[in-house]
Amino acid sequence: MEIEELTDPERRIGEAFPRGGTVDLTGADDRTVRARVLRSLLLRAPSEDGEIPALRLRGARVTGSLDLHSAVVSCPVSLTDCSFDEPVVFYGAECRGLSLRGCRMPELWATTVRVGGALRLSDCRVTRQVRLGGARVEGALFLERAVLGAGPDAEGRGPAQAGARARALGLDHATIGEDLRAAHLTCYGQARLDGLTVTGHIGFDDARFLHPAGTALQAETVTVGTDLHAMRVRAEGRVDLRGATVPGQLNLAYAQLSNPGGVALRASSCTAGELWLREARRIEGTVNLRRARCDLLHVSPEVWPASVRLDGLTYTTLAPTLPAARRLETLTRDADGYVPFAYEQLTAAYRHIGDDAAARSVQLAKQRRHRTTLPLYARLWGHLQDATVGYGFRPMRAAGWLAGLLLVGTLAYGLHPPRPLKADEAPGFNALAYALDLLLPIIDFGQEKAYAPQGGYQWLAYLLIVAGWVLATTFVAGVNRTVSRY
Repeated sequence: MEIEELTDPERRIGEAFPRGGTVDLTGADDRTVRARVLRSLLLRAPSEDGEIPALRLRGARVTGSLDLHSAVVSCPVSLTDCSFDEPVVFYGAECRGLSLRGCRMPELWATTVRVGGALRLSDCRVTRQVRLGGARVEGALFLERAVLGAGPDAEGRGPAQAGARARALGLDHATIGEDLRAAHLTCYGQARLDGLTVTGHIGFDDARFLHPAGTALQAETVTVGTDLHAMRVRAEGRVDLRGATVPGQLNLAYAQLSNPGGVALRASSCTAGELWLREARRIEGTVNLRRARCDLLHVSPEVWPASVRLDGLTYTTLAPTLPAARRLETLTRDADGYVPFAYEQLTAAYRHIGDDAAARSVQLAKQRRHRTTLPLYARLWGHLQDATVGYGFRPMRAAGWLAGLLLVGTLAYGLHPPRPLKADEAPGFNALAYALDLLLPIIDFGQEKAYAPQGGYQWLAYLLIVAGWVLATTFVAGVNRTVSRY
């Protein structure tokens, strides 16, 4: 392009480019720059001896399509607070560094782009989609305060229609060499991060993912080098973290997750050092943590929704430390029904902190829940075990029942001694020993064999014998269970 064809702003850009100078058109009468002029400069990259060429432009209005499809851009590109009337294309391009901070554009198409330094999209406003699938960014990716996708009032459409819009951010299978910094990011539509690899940390603090008609944040098999922080995040639609790997904190403290009638949080098969839902709002929609693993799970019972899926969820420590009764109610909400593993895991968490009483309470609750799945005869036997020894986790109950029956037998036969079978051979009658003979099947004081009660006292003897067998059996089973587990 000949120099005479350039407008005054374009001429200033052409003169500053070889030296890497900045051209600021903010507030200028003529802010218009043709995209083909910028493209020509980036592809030719004119330079001066001893200078580093760069495109540094602020406040311009770029007309036409800035199309750098598969181009090799050898100089840094910094376009700040510029507006584009057509999509910006860096598909398959290679850049030393790329900054579009504060720019407004219909769309950024940069699939498989290679950026040797940082990629800066902070404060951008993109009305359709940012496509970065398969991108390779050696530095950090900045999306702080960016607004992506058509907002609820775009083109006269309301919030419900806006929720049904397509993807706002495509970052699937991308690789970022440092951090993904996206605090205060807003996505109207789906943010897709499947297969994303970030060497450093991901920061979504105060971000908003708004896609009520579907999945707001699709981040399956994400791999993070350190932490994933999404404190105070707001998500309308499903948050999908299935198979994510976060060695440090997966921090959703103070989050607002809402997907009524569907899955609000899916983190099945996720692995995290710590999973935080501290002081988050009550989740609207199902939470699926099946087969997830973490060392610390920080969540209060009030955060769990009406429906959960916790089968296979493994954790070492559960915070905050609360009585077992506060935690047990959540297990009754499992959409899969009775899940034995969930009770075993909660038991292990209480045992880990040395609270054996709470662990026994969880095991008792497990047996009671299991009882509801059994046939009638088994439920009746279960009720008897529960009332007598608390399924072995309250063995002292049996001792109380035995003591009461022993007192009844001693008083009854002390006031009305049974007749001896052989008067000349029978030992002296002892009401206490006789009652013990009836109640305890393995004890023999010689009283039961020597005396025979009559009438109603004979039926009382039968009752004491049967009760003794039942109580002794359940007591021994309970003690064995307690000793084997604790």
